[in-house]
Amino acid sequence: MKMVMTLLSLGVMIMSIHVAIAANHTVGGSSGWDQLTDLTTWASSLRFEEGDFLVFQYSPNHDVTEVSEADFGPCTDTNPLRPRQTGSATVIPLTSAGSRYFICTSHCLAGMKVQIDTIAASAPPPSTTASPPPAPASSPPPRTATPSPPPKNSPSPKTSPAPPSKKAANNGPTSPPSTAPPPSGSLRPPPPSSAPRFGVKGAVIGFAMMMMLLNL
Repeated sequence: MKMVMTLLSLGVMIMSIHVAIAANHTVGGSSGWDQLTDLTTWASSLRFEEGDFLVFQYSPNHDVTEVSEADFGPCTDTNPLRPRQTGSATVIPLTSAGSRYFICTSHCLAGMKVQIDTIAASAPPPSTTASPPPAPASSPPPRTATPSPPPKNSPSPKTSPAPPSKKAANNGPTSPPSTAPPPSGSLRPPPPSSAPRFGVKGAVIGFAMMMMLLNL
């Protein structure tokens, strides 16, 4: 007996841990599993993932039966996929992705049925920590041209004055250069002309005589 209680306790602990990780969906919300609940609107407003649980809460005159898609439309319960569940509460784990169909065999035609579309469990989002950008390579500072010193003005070479020409000790005073006589047969300049020259007085006298002749 103690062994059975220990195993049950372990099972409850394992389920509690799993439930803490997964989501529990109470079918129909606060209205529960009932023919008066809009089960289609309720199911379309939720997201069902692998590992979640469906919790059916209902009164003793209802049941939970899983059927195929073909039997879901006409509410056929002759070939259920799982045995019919009765009582006041039923927990069904969603172990795989896909669509599952549940009906109440007594009130399916009254709308007491629901389709659950389960999706694969979402993977954890990748880390968004951005790696720091690489440091830009620092270029060496531009070299500044060192100004070259101005050229030094080299002193002009000193020119030493030419030494005075030494006169010959024995030479006497220098004689002026002799002029060579003109060669024979060269023309001599003509002597001045002996023709009389008319000065200013002659011009005045001539002009007066010309005027006298014109007046005659």
